[in-house]
Amino acid sequence: QVQLLESGGGLVQAGGSLRLSCATSASIFTFNDLAWHRQAPGKQRELVAFITRGGSTTYADSVKGRFAISRDNAKNTVYLQMDSLKPEDTAVYYCKVTKPMYVYWGRGTQVTVSS
Repeated sequence: QVQLLESGGGLVQAGGSLRLSCATSASIFTFNDLAWHRQAPGKQRELVAFITRGGSTTYADSVKGRFAISRDNAKNTVYLQMDSLKPEDTAVYYCKVTKPMYVYWGRGTQVTVSS
């Protein structure tokens, strides 16, 4: 069983920055994709960004140019750097990792952006 532990959420003013971290209990090379999703109150969970084993990245249109996903293989950790935050970025952010036949989710970390 893989465990994911997110951290780095909090309250920030619009225009500010936060960096989320997701530490995995297994080697990061185990996984095909590492991703961040978010869910705002009353809305469906949505993909924010993901990074493949090969290092390719994909972003939701709403965060392109503001967010950056990266990983530290030695620390088995994936990051989400969030800059120029907007109130509409307020959500619970979840880390997700996938490998053949398995998907694992973290418990989430709250990000609140005040206007």
